[in-house]
Amino acid sequence: MKIVETFAEARFARRGLVGFVPTLGFVHEGHLSLIKRAAAENETVLVSLFVNPLQFGPGEDFDTYPRQLERDADLIAGAGADVLFAPALAEMYPEPALTEVSVPTLAEHLDGIERPEHFRGVATVVTKFLAGLQPDRAYFGRKDGQQLSIISRLVFDLSIPVRIIGCPTVREPDGLALSSRNVYLSPDQRQQALALSKGLMAAADLVDAGERDSRALIECVRVAGTNVDFSYVRLVDRRTVQPVGRLSQNAFLAVAARVGPARLIDNIHVDFDTGSPEVDRGIRLTEPSVLYQDR
Repeated sequence: MKIVETFAEARFARRGLVGFVPTLGFVHEGHLSLIKRAAAENETVLVSLFVNPLQFGPGEDFDTYPRQLERDADLIAGAGADVLFAPALAEMYPEPALTEVSVPTLAEHLDGIERPEHFRGVATVVTKFLAGLQPDRAYFGRKDGQQLSIISRLVFDLSIPVRIIGCPTVREPDGLALSSRNVYLSPDQRQQALALSKGLMAAADLVDAGERDSRALIECVRVAGTNVDFSYVRLVDRRTVQPVGRLSQNAFLAVAARVGPARLIDNIHVDFDTGSPEVDRGIRLTEPSVLYQDR
Protein backbone atom coordinates (compact mmCIF):
# COMPACT_ATOMS: atom_id res chain seq x y z
CA MET A 1 0.00 0.00 0.00
CA LYS A 2 1.24 3.46 -0.90
CA ILE A 3 0.81 6.36 1.52
CA VAL A 4 0.42 9.79 -0.06
CA GLU A 5 -0.19 13.27 1.30
CA THR A 6 -1.52 15.28 -1.64
CA PHE A 7 -4.51 15.10 -3.96
CA ALA A 8 -2.19 15.04 -6.97
CA GLU A 9 -0.27 12.01 -5.66
CA ALA A 10 -3.50 10.19 -4.89
CA ARG A 11 -4.89 10.78 -8.38
CA PHE A 12 -1.61 9.67 -9.97
CA ALA A 13 -1.68 6.38 -8.01
CA ARG A 14 -5.12 5.31 -9.21
CA ARG A 15 -5.65 2.57 -11.79
CA GLY A 16 -8.92 1.43 -13.36
CA LEU A 17 -12.12 1.66 -11.32
CA VAL A 18 -11.52 3.39 -8.01
CA GLY A 19 -13.37 2.66 -4.78
CA PHE A 20 -13.05 5.30 -2.06
CA VAL A 21 -13.48 4.93 1.72
CA PRO A 22 -13.20 8.11 3.84
CA THR A 23 -12.25 7.76 7.52
CA LEU A 24 -11.35 9.90 10.50
CA GLY A 25 -8.82 7.30 11.53
CA PHE A 26 -8.65 5.06 14.62
CA VAL A 27 -10.15 2.46 12.32
CA HIS A 28 -12.17 -0.57 13.36
CA GLU A 29 -13.96 -3.44 11.66
CA GLY A 30 -16.67 -1.11 10.41
CA HIS A 31 -14.12 0.77 8.31
CA LEU A 32 -12.36 -2.45 7.36
CA SER A 33 -15.61 -3.96 6.06
CA LEU A 34 -16.00 -0.98 3.72
CA ILE A 35 -12.43 -1.38 2.48
CA LYS A 36 -12.91 -5.10 1.86
CA ARG A 37 -16.08 -4.49 -0.13
CA ALA A 38 -14.35 -1.76 -2.14
CA ALA A 39 -11.48 -4.17 -2.85
CA ALA A 40 -13.93 -6.77 -4.16
CA GLU A 41 -15.59 -4.30 -6.54
CA ASN A 42 -12.77 -2.07 -7.80
CA GLU A 43 -9.26 -2.19 -9.20
CA THR A 44 -7.90 0.53 -6.90
CA VAL A 45 -9.01 1.08 -3.31
CA LEU A 46 -8.28 4.56 -2.00
CA VAL A 47 -8.75 5.32 1.70
CA SER A 48 -8.52 8.76 3.28
CA LEU A 49 -7.46 9.40 6.85
CA PHE A 50 -8.18 12.93 7.99
CA VAL A 51 -9.66 14.33 11.20
CA ASN A 52 -11.76 17.09 9.69
CA PRO A 53 -12.03 20.12 11.99
CA LEU A 54 -15.08 21.46 10.15
CA GLN A 55 -17.31 18.68 11.47
CA PHE A 56 -16.44 19.10 15.15
CA GLY A 57 -18.41 21.63 17.16
CA PRO A 58 -17.31 23.65 20.20
CA GLY A 59 -16.59 21.39 23.16
CA GLU A 60 -16.41 18.22 21.04
CA ASP A 61 -13.43 15.88 20.94
CA PHE A 62 -11.44 17.21 17.97
CA ASP A 63 -8.27 17.76 20.03
CA THR A 64 -8.48 14.40 21.82
CA TYR A 65 -9.72 12.26 18.92
CA PRO A 66 -7.30 9.28 18.64
CA ARG A 67 -4.65 9.75 15.96
CA GLN A 68 -2.54 6.63 15.36
CA LEU A 69 -1.33 6.69 11.76
CA GLU A 70 0.99 3.68 11.95
CA ARG A 71 -1.68 1.49 13.57
CA ASP A 72 -4.33 2.61 11.12
CA ALA A 73 -2.08 2.18 8.10
CA ASP A 74 -1.33 -1.44 9.04
CA LEU A 75 -5.03 -2.28 9.41
CA ILE A 76 -6.02 -0.43 6.25
CA ALA A 77 -3.34 -2.20 4.21
CA GLY A 78 -4.36 -5.56 5.62
CA ALA A 79 -7.96 -5.00 4.53
CA GLY A 80 -6.89 -4.56 0.90
CA ALA A 81 -6.36 -0.83 0.33
CA ASP A 82 -3.94 0.23 -2.39
CA VAL A 83 -3.53 3.91 -1.51
CA LEU A 84 -3.84 5.73 1.82
CA PHE A 85 -4.40 9.47 1.46
CA ALA A 86 -3.28 11.06 4.74
CA PRO A 87 -3.22 14.80 4.07
CA ALA A 88 -2.02 17.51 6.40
CA LEU A 89 -4.43 20.28 7.32
CA ALA A 90 -2.63 22.61 4.91
CA GLU A 91 -3.33 20.27 1.99
CA MET A 92 -7.03 20.14 2.76
CA TYR A 93 -7.48 23.79 3.67
CA PRO A 94 -4.53 25.86 2.43
CA GLU A 95 -6.65 28.95 3.09
CA PRO A 96 -9.79 29.45 5.15
CA ALA A 97 -12.57 28.01 3.02
CA LEU A 98 -14.97 30.54 1.53
CA THR A 99 -17.13 27.77 0.05
CA GLU A 100 -19.37 25.52 2.10
CA VAL A 101 -21.67 22.68 1.08
CA SER A 102 -24.89 22.05 2.96
CA VAL A 103 -28.12 20.12 2.50
CA PRO A 104 -30.19 21.94 5.11
CA THR A 105 -33.53 20.20 4.59
CA LEU A 106 -31.92 16.84 5.42
CA ALA A 107 -29.47 18.14 8.02
CA GLU A 108 -31.77 20.11 10.31
CA HIS A 109 -33.29 17.02 11.97
CA LEU A 110 -31.92 14.30 14.26
CA ASP A 111 -28.21 14.98 14.85
CA GLY A 112 -28.53 18.38 13.21
CA ILE A 113 -30.53 19.68 16.17
CA GLU A 114 -27.70 19.25 18.69
CA ARG A 115 -24.87 19.60 16.15
CA PRO A 116 -26.01 22.33 13.75
CA GLU A 117 -22.61 22.76 12.05
CA HIS A 118 -21.66 19.09 11.88
CA PHE A 119 -23.23 18.09 8.59
CA ARG A 120 -22.06 21.24 6.83
CA GLY A 121 -18.53 20.20 7.72
CA VAL A 122 -19.15 16.62 6.59
CA ALA A 123 -20.77 17.66 3.31
CA THR A 124 -17.99 20.13 2.56
CA VAL A 125 -15.11 17.73 3.18
CA VAL A 126 -16.79 14.83 1.35
CA THR A 127 -17.46 17.06 -1.66
CA LYS A 128 -13.82 18.12 -1.57
CA PHE A 129 -12.67 14.49 -1.45
CA LEU A 130 -14.93 13.47 -4.33
CA ALA A 131 -13.81 16.42 -6.46
CA GLY A 132 -10.12 16.04 -5.67
CA LEU A 133 -9.83 12.25 -5.79
CA GLN A 134 -12.42 11.49 -8.49
CA PRO A 135 -13.42 7.96 -7.41
CA ASP A 136 -15.97 5.85 -9.25
CA ARG A 137 -17.59 4.50 -6.09
CA ALA A 138 -17.58 5.71 -2.48
CA TYR A 139 -18.48 3.52 0.49
CA PHE A 140 -20.19 4.66 3.70
CA GLY A 141 -21.56 2.76 6.67
CA ARG A 142 -25.28 2.71 7.32
CA LYS A 143 -24.72 3.34 11.02
CA ASP A 144 -24.96 7.07 10.33
CA GLY A 145 -28.10 6.95 8.23
CA GLN A 146 -28.54 10.71 8.18
CA GLN A 147 -25.01 11.26 6.89
CA LEU A 148 -25.57 8.65 4.16
CA SER A 149 -28.80 10.37 3.09
CA ILE A 150 -27.11 13.77 2.98
CA ILE A 151 -24.14 12.55 0.94
CA SER A 152 -26.39 10.67 -1.48
CA ARG A 153 -28.45 13.80 -2.02
CA LEU A 154 -25.52 16.18 -2.52
CA VAL A 155 -24.03 13.82 -5.11
CA PHE A 156 -27.39 13.73 -6.91
CA ASP A 157 -27.97 17.48 -6.74
CA LEU A 158 -24.44 18.42 -7.84
CA SER A 159 -24.23 15.73 -10.58
CA ILE A 160 -21.01 14.33 -9.12
CA PRO A 161 -20.14 11.22 -11.16
CA VAL A 162 -19.71 8.78 -8.28
CA ARG A 163 -21.88 5.96 -6.98
CA ILE A 164 -22.57 6.14 -3.24
CA ILE A 165 -22.82 2.69 -1.64
CA GLY A 166 -24.24 2.21 1.85
CA CYS A 167 -22.96 -0.85 3.75
CA PRO A 168 -24.33 -2.65 6.84
CA THR A 169 -23.47 -1.49 10.34
CA VAL A 170 -20.83 -3.66 12.01
CA ARG A 171 -21.59 -4.49 15.64
CA GLU A 172 -19.53 -5.79 18.51
CA PRO A 173 -20.34 -9.34 19.72
CA ASP A 174 -22.84 -8.00 22.27
CA GLY A 175 -24.64 -5.89 19.63
CA LEU A 176 -23.19 -2.45 20.36
CA ALA A 177 -22.63 -0.59 17.08
CA LEU A 178 -18.93 -0.15 16.44
CA SER A 179 -17.64 3.36 16.99
CA SER A 180 -14.18 4.69 17.70
CA ARG A 181 -15.76 6.45 20.68
CA ASN A 182 -16.73 3.15 22.31
CA VAL A 183 -13.27 3.13 23.90
CA TYR A 184 -14.36 6.11 26.01
CA LEU A 185 -16.90 3.95 27.89
CA SER A 186 -16.31 2.38 31.30
CA PRO A 187 -17.64 -1.17 31.84
CA ASP A 188 -20.79 0.18 33.53
CA GLN A 189 -21.35 2.77 30.81
CA ARG A 190 -20.93 0.09 28.17
CA GLN A 191 -23.71 -1.96 29.74
CA GLN A 192 -25.90 1.12 29.73
CA ALA A 193 -25.08 1.78 26.06
CA LEU A 194 -26.33 -1.67 25.07
CA ALA A 195 -29.88 -0.34 25.55
CA LEU A 196 -29.62 1.33 22.12
CA SER A 197 -28.99 -1.84 20.15
CA LYS A 198 -31.29 -3.96 22.33
CA GLY A 199 -34.14 -1.54 21.70
CA LEU A 200 -33.48 -1.46 17.97
CA MET A 201 -33.31 -5.25 17.74
CA ALA A 202 -36.61 -5.51 19.63
CA ALA A 203 -38.12 -3.02 17.18
CA ALA A 204 -36.74 -5.09 14.29
CA ASP A 205 -38.54 -8.11 15.72
CA LEU A 206 -41.77 -6.11 15.74
CA VAL A 207 -41.30 -5.14 12.09
CA ASP A 208 -40.72 -8.79 11.21
CA ALA A 209 -43.92 -9.64 13.06
CA GLY A 210 -45.92 -7.12 11.01
CA GLU A 211 -45.82 -3.91 13.07
CA ARG A 212 -45.81 -0.77 10.92
CA ASP A 213 -46.84 2.01 13.32
CA SER A 214 -43.96 4.37 14.12
CA ARG A 215 -45.24 5.07 17.63
CA ALA A 216 -45.07 1.39 18.53
CA LEU A 217 -41.55 1.03 17.15
CA ILE A 218 -40.31 4.17 18.90
CA GLU A 219 -41.89 3.14 22.19
CA CYS A 220 -40.23 -0.27 21.92
CA VAL A 221 -36.81 1.40 21.77
CA ARG A 222 -37.59 3.78 24.63
CA VAL A 223 -38.82 0.97 26.90
CA ALA A 224 -35.52 -0.86 26.41
CA GLY A 225 -33.62 2.32 27.31
CA THR A 226 -35.42 3.63 30.37
CA ASN A 227 -32.04 4.40 32.00
CA VAL A 228 -30.65 6.11 28.90
CA ASP A 229 -30.78 9.83 28.16
CA PHE A 230 -31.98 9.70 24.55
CA SER A 231 -31.39 12.72 22.34
CA TYR A 232 -33.94 11.32 19.91
CA VAL A 233 -35.69 8.18 18.73
CA ARG A 234 -37.22 8.69 15.28
CA LEU A 235 -38.48 6.67 12.33
CA VAL A 236 -37.60 8.68 9.22
CA ASP A 237 -37.81 8.37 5.46
CA ARG A 238 -34.42 7.49 3.99
CA ARG A 239 -34.50 10.06 1.19
CA THR A 240 -35.94 13.02 3.08
CA VAL A 241 -34.97 12.28 6.71
CA GLN A 242 -38.51 13.39 7.59
CA PRO A 243 -40.52 11.51 10.25
CA VAL A 244 -42.99 8.95 8.98
CA GLY A 245 -46.09 7.84 10.83
CA ARG A 246 -46.34 4.43 9.26
CA LEU A 247 -43.64 2.21 7.83
CA SER A 248 -44.37 1.81 4.12
CA GLN A 249 -41.19 2.96 2.36
CA ASN A 250 -37.41 2.76 2.71
CA ALA A 251 -36.70 4.19 6.14
CA PHE A 252 -34.46 3.94 9.17
CA LEU A 253 -35.23 3.94 12.87
CA ALA A 254 -32.55 6.17 14.38
CA VAL A 255 -31.45 6.72 17.97
CA ALA A 256 -28.89 8.89 19.69
CA ALA A 257 -27.97 9.07 23.35
CA ARG A 258 -25.23 10.41 25.56
CA VAL A 259 -23.66 7.71 27.70
CA GLY A 260 -20.92 8.94 30.00
CA PRO A 261 -18.43 10.94 27.91
CA ALA A 262 -19.66 9.57 24.56
CA ARG A 263 -22.52 10.55 22.32
CA LEU A 264 -23.59 7.38 20.53
CA ILE A 265 -25.81 6.84 17.49
CA ASP A 266 -27.33 3.71 16.02
CA ASN A 267 -30.14 2.66 13.70
CA ILE A 268 -31.78 -0.13 11.79
CA HIS A 269 -32.64 0.31 8.11
CA VAL A 270 -35.83 -1.11 6.67
CA ASP A 271 -35.65 -1.84 2.94
CA PHE A 272 -38.70 -2.17 0.71
CA ASP A 273 -36.73 -2.80 -2.48
CA THR A 274 -38.25 -6.25 -2.92
CA GLY A 275 -41.76 -5.11 -2.02
CA SER A 276 -41.92 -6.49 1.51
CA PRO A 277 -39.87 -4.95 4.33
CA GLU A 278 -36.45 -6.38 5.10
CA VAL A 279 -34.66 -5.18 8.23
CA ASP A 280 -30.91 -4.61 8.05
CA ARG A 281 -29.75 -5.38 11.59
CA GLY A 282 -26.08 -5.11 10.69
CA ILE A 283 -23.27 -7.64 11.09
CA ARG A 284 -21.97 -8.90 14.45
CA LEU A 285 -18.36 -9.66 15.18
CA THR A 286 -17.54 -12.98 16.76
CA GLU A 287 -14.60 -11.70 18.79
CA PRO A 288 -13.52 -8.42 20.42
CA SER A 289 -12.83 -5.50 18.10
CA VAL A 290 -9.37 -4.34 17.13
CA LEU A 291 -10.28 -1.14 19.00
CA TYR A 292 -9.35 -2.87 22.26
CA GLN A 293 -6.04 -4.37 21.23
CA ASP A 294 -3.13 -3.15 23.35
CA ARG A 295 -5.40 -1.15 25.62
